Amino acid sequence: MNIIADIANTIIFYLPVFSLIISGCILFGLIFFLLKFNVFYIRLHKPEFESKRFGGEIVADVLRKHDVKFIFTLVGGHISPILVAAERNSIRVVDTRHEASAVFAADAVARLTGGIGVAAVTAGPGLTNTITAIKNCQMAETPVLLMGGAAASILKGRGALQDIDQIGLFKSLCKFSATVDTVRDIAPILRTAIQIAQSGTPGPVFVEFPIDVLYPYHLVKKEVGAKNESKGLMSKIVNWYLGNYVDNIFAGAWEQRDLAPLEPVIPLPSENQVQRSAEVISRAKRPLLLIGSQALLPPVSATELRKAVESLGIPSYLGGMARGLLGRNSPIQGRHERRSALKEADCIILLGSVCDFRLSYGRVLPKRASIIAVNRNTSQLYKMVAVQGETRLNPLKVLSELEKQIPDDAIIVADGGDFLGSAAYILRPRGPLSWLDPGAFGTLGVGGGFALGAKLARPDSEVWIIWGDGSSGYSLAEVEAMNRQNLPCLAVIGNDASWKQIAREQVPLFNTDVACSLSDECRYDKVAEGYGGKGFLADGKSNLEEVFKEARSMYTKEKCAIINALIEETKFREGSISV
Repeated sequence: MNIIADIANTIIFYLPVFSLIISGCILFGLIFFLLKFNVFYIRLHKPEFESKRFGGEIVADVLRKHDVKFIFTLVGGHISPILVAAERNSIRVVDTRHEASAVFAADAVARLTGGIGVAAVTAGPGLTNTITAIKNCQMAETPVLLMGGAAASILKGRGALQDIDQIGLFKSLCKFSATVDTVRDIAPILRTAIQIAQSGTPGPVFVEFPIDVLYPYHLVKKEVGAKNESKGLMSKIVNWYLGNYVDNIFAGAWEQRDLAPLEPVIPLPSENQVQRSAEVISRAKRPLLLIGSQALLPPVSATELRKAVESLGIPSYLGGMARGLLGRNSPIQGRHERRSALKEADCIILLGSVCDFRLSYGRVLPKRASIIAVNRNTSQLYKMVAVQGETRLNPLKVLSELEKQIPDDAIIVADGGDFLGSAAYILRPRGPLSWLDPGAFGTLGVGGGFALGAKLARPDSEVWIIWGDGSSGYSLAEVEAMNRQNLPCLAVIGNDASWKQIAREQVPLFNTDVACSLSDECRYDKVAEGYGGKGFLADGKSNLEEVFKEARSMYTKEKCAIINALIEETKFREGSISV
């Protein structure tokens, strides 16, 4: 009896505390419920239940304010309200026979007018059909607004017609991607999207419109299945949920909002940068201008740019959208022998031009020349080999230093073409049976396997693989096998971003390096680390002796060490025969 009494007294003592906790939980749950379902906002901004207006009208109003004159489309039920409202708003709706063509057309309008290009396509396959064209906009730095239909938000992920993860598809292609969840969000999201498309480095943006934000209230409520009256508790709960969902979409929908364009953010050089550039140009005896598409972007007009270029009188090469800038017969425009002109220049101004494959990633720019790069995209500036000042190593220097470092009992594995041809002149086998190459068959890819076998046959010897960057792709993965089985090796990859042995003959004979070029950005040192080894990057600023010593110290810890040596082109092997 005493125990029961004690329990009763304890419950009575803590009852106020329990009541407080329960009340708090209920209050918290109520607040969560009200916020989750946006009850407060809906009460304060009640939908206009009888209104015939629809979200597509706001889309058209925003586009009109942004001086959009054309919408390119391939029609679909998801986006019909946008097209109907655009036509009523004197925006010309131009239909195509393929969604990619709609985006290409918008791309062209943006380039030629300096404004935003606009395309609208239906959900699912309609949007997936635009991916190539949108990627083209991204690469060409064209401000294009792509509007896409989508399944109703309440049906997403439930097997609705043409329901896929569209935002995920466009996230890597577009500067901005967003879904409009309510009618009141249409204007602010569109204004932000268009601003971002035209800011900084221009590019495409994507706005997804679920079908229920574009059609009138009464149609959406009918399609969702919300009823004015219902019977039974569960039926009332479901009906309230559906009605609240629709009310939230239209709450505050037609309240006045700012539709005017947001000012694009355009990066500008500092006065100091302009002054320093002017001084460099004034001292140059053979300056050269390379003008690319980005130079034609607003706010400077093509006419103003032409006057500026002509007043400078600097010989110029035009590319991309800059073609035609100087007219048909300009005395300062070069049309041929650009590579020769670059070799002679002592100052090169990259005005919206990029050191990509068209300029051999900057390797065609002479080292003695001053480089002035003007580009809105900072990453484009600093990934350029030449602009970075990332000088490359002479391959003979790499091999000469390696020759000093390799111990007397080492085994050298030769796997490559041009780099190995140079290595054969400089590296000296340490003794009998200390050099492994593929032999008369000239097989590429022997490196990893040869090194494994060599380390097993002579476990006390250092094993060095001499790889070309092309041949390393065949067996670099064997680094994982070596590490896992405690069979470490060392390797040097001569990285000239090319199948150079073939290019030496093909380019002079046929004037093209087709299929001979490799990526200039391959980080073979990082690949090696992914396989469990230790990677080292060596360029013109590296102390080769220190790099080799550090690599050998990792080897003593039974870990593969791979040196990615960025090497330059030399004439050392010109005239040699390759197959």
